[in-house]
Amino acid sequence: MKLIVAIVQDKDSQHLEANLVKNNFRATKLPSTGGFLKAGNCTFLIGVEEEKVDDVLAVIKKTSHTRSQYVTPTFLMPEAASSMADPVEVQVGGATCFILPVDKFVRF
Repeated sequence: MKLIVAIVQDKDSQHLEANLVKNNFRATKLPSTGGFLKAGNCTFLIGVEEEKVDDVLAVIKKTSHTRSQYVTPTFLMPEAASSMADPVEVQVGGATCFILPVDKFVRF
């Protein structure tokens, strides 16, 4: 058994949840903020047999999209605060996945 921890942007979470169910994968969905993808995230906990890991990752990759967003850089030095920086384009979204071994699996 493996435990896949997938952090995805909230915009993709309902579509991902539907596709996991459609492909017979069980997942626990936890809304979260901050972390790898910043605000508006969902963390999915998905337990699967080792031979199904690639199938789950394919579903996650298919349904988790990267988006462009413009942000204004912030400066940490107070003297730089008087000069306003131009917005820069950054990529947000996608998915961050961790695949962990499961020492023991019990279902009650």
